[in-house]
Amino acid sequence: MPVTVLIVDDEPLVRAGLRAVLDAQPDIEVVGEAADGAAVIPLVRRLRPDVVAMDVRMPLLDGIEATRAVLRTVAEPPKILVVTTFENDEYVYEALRAGADGFLLKRARPAEIVHAVRLVAEGESLLFPASVRQLAARYGDDGQGNRAARAALERARLTEREAEVLRLMARGLSNAEIASRLVVGTETVKSHVSAVLAKLGARDRTQAVIAAFESGFVAPG
Repeated sequence: MPVTVLIVDDEPLVRAGLRAVLDAQPDIEVVGEAADGAAVIPLVRRLRPDVVAMDVRMPLLDGIEATRAVLRTVAEPPKILVVTTFENDEYVYEALRAGADGFLLKRARPAEIVHAVRLVAEGESLLFPASVRQLAARYGDDGQGNRAARAALERARLTEREAEVLRLMARGLSNAEIASRLVVGTETVKSHVSAVLAKLGARDRTQAVIAAFESGFVAPG
């Protein structure tokens, strides 16, 4: 079965470009388009896409609120890949905090776009550690959010190995790279990652990494 994608962007040329790139792949199918976040929920419920490629800035309902709405109201929600012009935009950071699985730059090459869609469809988070660190340093210090993140991390009571895995996740290492670094099997790493996500109450790796930065567990600067 192909990976199904819903494209949400208020620029017709961007939608057309993404569709052309993705529909050219034998294992990816664009099943719909929308010009604003306000149209996302009914389309997601009707089309059941695996991935939503979501613009951040839209006139009626932006990608942040649309992401929150999808995750809050749709049973078994799709993966959400934020499509943005600037990687160091506060909107990008807020979208990641809201539950997006990663972000993709509009200037990305076709091969990078295809890779991003496949990656999030498989359940991996698309993180650019340097960019996320910069975003956390710039926009993550809101006081209340940091206190909540620190409290959540303290309640999690991660084991020493789980804490080590979280630090490596925050550096952008994949499960295979973490396994190589720790000299353990990938299944062992997957178990540790699952435990970290469960203890932090994180939807995915992106949410866990943001919690690590915002709590001060990993320095964002």
